Amino acid sequence: MSTTTAIVLVIAVIAIAVAAYFYLQQRRTRTLHGRFGPEYERTVASVGDCRRADSELETLAKRVERYPIRELSPAEQERFAEAWLLCQGRFVDQPGDAVKEANDLVNEVMRERGYPVSAEFERNAADLSVDHPLVVEHYRIACDLAARQSRGQASTEELRKAMMHYRELFEDLLGVHVAHAEEARR
Repeated sequence: MSTTTAIVLVIAVIAIAVAAYFYLQQRRTRTLHGRFGPEYERTVASVGDCRRADSELETLAKRVERYPIRELSPAEQERFAEAWLLCQGRFVDQPGDAVKEANDLVNEVMRERGYPVSAEFERNAADLSVDHPLVVEHYRIACDLAARQSRGQASTEELRKAMMHYRELFEDLLGVHVAHAEEARR
């Protein structure tokens, strides 16, 4: 084999390896973007680039895969749906208390499902983003509004919005719409 042929062969192998690397990186990014949806873009903005975001999200997904996450039984779904309806009914007279209770219910459902709820909000939100990427933003907004309420800085309208955001996440975690659970009991 001539030297020229060997050089051309080495260059071809390197070019194929580089092309394969970039192809796999793009496929990895597309897969993660598809899985995490809006949370993917949020992570990219937070960490600064796609490769670091990909790495962070893969690590997060592996961590959550170790959790004993499960679906709730119909009896558990009904019990939580009833608790939500009571909480929602309290909003008229005690909006601040109802928002706190809604947060507590979301955390309780998370625990029952197998998520290790911690005092660190960002960790809870990150864990939820793996399996609930389309509703985790509701959790972020609701918790922000609840924090404002605890400082006495939220209006009743903002508390109403917090309840609506908590409900979106709650129903997604529960696996049923609360209104449907109520109708099924009748």
